[in-house]
Amino acid sequence: MRSLFPLLVSTALVLCLPVSAASQTGPQPGPIQQPVEGSAEQQDQPALLVADKIFITPDRKLIAEGNVEAFQGDVKLTARRITYDRETGELTLDGPIRIDQGGRSTVLADSAQLDGGFQNGLLSGARLVFDQQVQIASVQATRSTGRYTQFSKVSATSCHVCANGKPPLWQIRARKVTHDQLERQLYFEGAQFRILDFPVFYFPALRLPDPTLERATGFLVPSIRTTSQLGTGVQVPYFFKLGDHKDLTLTPYLSSKTTTLGYRYRQAFRNGRIQFEGAFTRDDVQADQDRGYLFAEGWFDLRNDFKLTFDVQTASDDAYLADYGLPDLDRLRSEIALQRIKRDTAFKTSFIHYKTLRDSEDQDEIPSRVFDINYEKRFFPGALGGEVRLGLVGHTHTRTSNEDSIGRDVARATFDAEWLRSWTFASGLRADAQIGASIDTFDIRDDTAYPNQITRSTPRAAMTLRYPMLRREQGGATQFLEPIAQVGWTHVSDTDVPNDESTFQEFDQGNLLSLSRFPAEDRREDGATAVMGLNWARYAPGGWQALATIGQVFRADADPDFTLTSGLQGTSSDLLLAGQLKTDKGLSLAARGLLDGDLSFTKAEFRGAWTQGDTRLTGSYIWQEADPAENAGDEISEIWLTGRYRIDQNWLTQAVARYDLSESEPIRLGLGVTYENECVQVNMSIRRRYTSTSSIEPSTEFGFTVALTGYAVEGGGKKYKRACS
Repeated sequence: MRSLFPLLVSTALVLCLPVSAASQTGPQPGPIQQPVEGSAEQQDQPALLVADKIFITPDRKLIAEGNVEAFQGDVKLTARRITYDRETGELTLDGPIRIDQGGRSTVLADSAQLDGGFQNGLLSGARLVFDQQVQIASVQATRSTGRYTQFSKVSATSCHVCANGKPPLWQIRARKVTHDQLERQLYFEGAQFRILDFPVFYFPALRLPDPTLERATGFLVPSIRTTSQLGTGVQVPYFFKLGDHKDLTLTPYLSSKTTTLGYRYRQAFRNGRIQFEGAFTRDDVQADQDRGYLFAEGWFDLRNDFKLTFDVQTASDDAYLADYGLPDLDRLRSEIALQRIKRDTAFKTSFIHYKTLRDSEDQDEIPSRVFDINYEKRFFPGALGGEVRLGLVGHTHTRTSNEDSIGRDVARATFDAEWLRSWTFASGLRADAQIGASIDTFDIRDDTAYPNQITRSTPRAAMTLRYPMLRREQGGATQFLEPIAQVGWTHVSDTDVPNDESTFQEFDQGNLLSLSRFPAEDRREDGATAVMGLNWARYAPGGWQALATIGQVFRADADPDFTLTSGLQGTSSDLLLAGQLKTDKGLSLAARGLLDGDLSFTKAEFRGAWTQGDTRLTGSYIWQEADPAENAGDEISEIWLTGRYRIDQNWLTQAVARYDLSESEPIRLGLGVTYENECVQVNMSIRRRYTSTSSIEPSTEFGFTVALTGYAVEGGGKKYKRACS
């Protein structure tokens, strides 16, 4: 058995030669440590030889023949006959020969012969298969110096190869291919790229990484993009592996109307990660101007459980993102934050900068620079019972304008203390008590309508009663019913404070029982309130679920700071209606609306999704009546639909549509078609944006990409082979 050790080492080292290129659709930065074939770790594993007959001849040759199988680690070799000459060290294998290594690669050959040092050898009729898909076939393979393997008259493809001689969809034919096992690279000489055996491209020399490299320098999948503003152009990304933990991708984008260089840099650290993505552009849309954008994000885990995050967004002009098909944003938000969240404490501080892309907003007049600091701690006092929460909030926002009123700057500090306790009685009734108080201090600049310093106090208290009830049906379904009632009181000592942060309000299930339904502390509800509500749910064994909530708020005095469409104006709010439905057939629906006293909706929202096999449809509808206080001078009525449908195992269609029902005109339309089999993926898309502003024109965009999957690119999902008939 000891004499078989060098045999198995040589087969593991020489014959298991991976040949597929690295996946480059989404290279991940980070350490990559993979054992190389023939390493000491592989060689230290025990060896085993099984055959119908094993014997040693008088001239000291070991011969195994008849169903020969040799094992070492994850390597398995099968052959008709193996001859090992102990005196010369020569190894001869008679085929058919098959070597499998952990399911990652397979070598097929008619015969093989190795020299005494197991560094040089010859394989005849060699074929190598990686991941049961990518294969390289050659007339013969020659092994030299234990590092290089040369293949003669090679055909490489990831397509299904038919036994009837029908050519694969695509293949690379080469006069010679050299595999460098140390550098894990494949070098093609005299290579032809063929489609259905028809030569398309010729490469005198071509280098590709072998499949043991998860990240390798080289070209990624190119794409063709046509837009009504930029014409037809091609994007050719090139990936640079700068190390095990960082990489750079440069993407030239060239057309008759633009010259753009896109870039993406990523780096992983022991305690964090960063990414920078952007582009530099010179085009005919804004002639003789430098254009571009930069998005940067990252995070770092610091000592004592602190976490630092940053997210930067900037663009040269308002139209750049729309012109180049980037994320459709109307404001650019940049933030750097430091936070620590623990069981009983929470801390976060952040600085935020806003850059508006809206025609309706002036950059100098919006609060573009925002600083926040929040700290909260909770205690569980044994004498009082329940929970005590203490909070400290600091906030400031400034405008670049110094004009009176328009350029108002505000700083605010808030201290909050609150005691919470719950009781559950034997009857099932649950009572929740809440007592607290807040102190807010404001510093106001550049607005003579308000004093420079304002300090106010807001004591508050509330008692909430719930009576949950459960009912089981004979069919196994369970119903849940919970009436809710709350009585609350707040008193705001000074209401003469500018409203900069709470200009928009929402009334939903999340704040039905809040004592202040304003989104920020610059506004607080004042006076006595009462809330009535009802929760209902039904859960069926087959997967059906239904949930519903109804609620209304009553107050002693109307609050003039609530907008019309918030549903909270007057002494009685609009009726809140909300519900959800899920079925075992893949259908889910959610709806929310505010019903006023005239039994008409002031605001309504509907969302739905349906999934059945390879078909998926999602959609949403929103309606809101006109409300000048929320910058909505006209009624809003929009529908948004997205869907995908798989026609068969190879064809997939996708579509998106956004339509303005109030104006009876489309906003966006898009359609995409994808063809995919085991070795190629083709994507075709068309998108149309109908909206326009002073800086953005309506545009149409066509997209086209072709990826050779399985070899240079990993495709996702299930693969279906083409039929050979």
